[in-house]
Amino acid sequence: MVNIQLSNAALARMSTVATLPDYDRSEITPGIVHLGIGAFHRAHQAVFVDDCLRRGEKGWGIVAASMRNSDTRDALAPQDNLYTYCERGGRTETLRVVGSIIEIVVCPEDPQLLIERLCDPRVRIVTLTVTEKGYLADLSARSLLLDHPDIMHDLANDEAPRSIHGVLLSAIKRRRAEGAVPLTLVSCDNLPSNGKVLKALLVQFATLKDADLVAYIADHVSCPCAMVDRIVPATTDADRTNVAARLGVADAWPVVAEPYFRWVIEDRFPHGRPAFEVSGVEFVADVEPYEHMKLRMLNGAHTAIAAIGQITGLATVADVYAEPRVKRFIDRYWLEVEPTLSAGVNGGEYVSGLRERFANPDLQHFAVQIASDASQKVPQRILAPLGELIENGKEHSAVLMALALWVRSCGAKSELGEPMVIRDPAFKEGTPVDQDSLSSDEVITRFLDFTRVFGTNWRESPKFVAALAAAYNTIRTHGALGAIDLID
Repeated sequence: MVNIQLSNAALARMSTVATLPDYDRSEITPGIVHLGIGAFHRAHQAVFVDDCLRRGEKGWGIVAASMRNSDTRDALAPQDNLYTYCERGGRTETLRVVGSIIEIVVCPEDPQLLIERLCDPRVRIVTLTVTEKGYLADLSARSLLLDHPDIMHDLANDEAPRSIHGVLLSAIKRRRAEGAVPLTLVSCDNLPSNGKVLKALLVQFATLKDADLVAYIADHVSCPCAMVDRIVPATTDADRTNVAARLGVADAWPVVAEPYFRWVIEDRFPHGRPAFEVSGVEFVADVEPYEHMKLRMLNGAHTAIAAIGQITGLATVADVYAEPRVKRFIDRYWLEVEPTLSAGVNGGEYVSGLRERFANPDLQHFAVQIASDASQKVPQRILAPLGELIENGKEHSAVLMALALWVRSCGAKSELGEPMVIRDPAFKEGTPVDQDSLSSDEVITRFLDFTRVFGTNWRESPKFVAALAAAYNTIRTHGALGAIDLID
């Protein structure tokens, strides 16, 4: 059993199996505030910042914030906010201790402390990984959920904001008054045009809360779009045990990721940025072609695979993808979706890489993790390309089946008769979960009434409604694997 905990002091006694920070962390000053300190941030953006610190760019330390609970802060604070980045692929594993996070704050505990950190004049960039639901919006309409309790609270109160919009608006207002440079806000969430969506929501919030800031945000707050691509499964106890055994010290919350990465950002940083390009980050004029490819090819396929896993009881992406019928189905899905991609990206080359990534058994990427909050992911991942294919008269059987698989995966029980774990706040809004008592047509009708996923247009097409019900009924009749095998 390892009794020594990871910390600044412990670095000197650690095994040389890991790459350790080779810079003096006491000299690092804050330059970035990150909202949403989950595993993805710590396996992606924070690693790139760590690269910058290793190169001597000392002014880009990260102050990270949790917008929900104190779990990550409580785990990492005793470790001086150090943690292990574990990269796994091809039966190889490399370890690296990351030191780029210099402080973690918890918004619900002390929102004013977070605003203080955002108003530090040395801070110039805010990055976000708060997931789709963190935007508290109807994302297809780029409109705030004005009936959401956190939005209602933040519109009525000034002292203790709960939402990203309330926090950011408070910081923007104060920075303007104090003469600090405007922040550059970089959404790293899986949303089409994520920077444009963030800016539109902030402008809407300011219009309702403090109209004097609307023009200032529109003219001075840069919100470049970005695409991030790396598979980061949830950390398990086995991961902790493995990392501790190799390091010789205990790490309360290491993160695990695949070797592949991609980060593409529009280069609109009027007040400076780290030299991320040295580490392989791509700066472009327009992110849209890259985000479409990633959302539709990787994320869309992931959503379908997760649904199959939920329905059949197969636990991980690698487990599901090892089934030959799934491989054939996903290949068909990619073939159908590829014509919807923008010119200038190589969908075939990307798919070749995805086949290797999905088959990686070392990641243990669980279907239940990918399926969480799926109702907020389906519109951009599956419905958007499906709509384009139908409009252009293109083949779309596999994409339609992916949608039907998601519907089926929201049922009460798997094909093994076991309860399915559904982590999606949408189902508190009346969408049915117990599908067994309903006919296939009734299930589809109920789901199409869920306007935050489908809007109002899909249910107005009798041909689409009938096709979706038929696909769903095929899954009910033949099982998920049998249904995907029946696609011509």
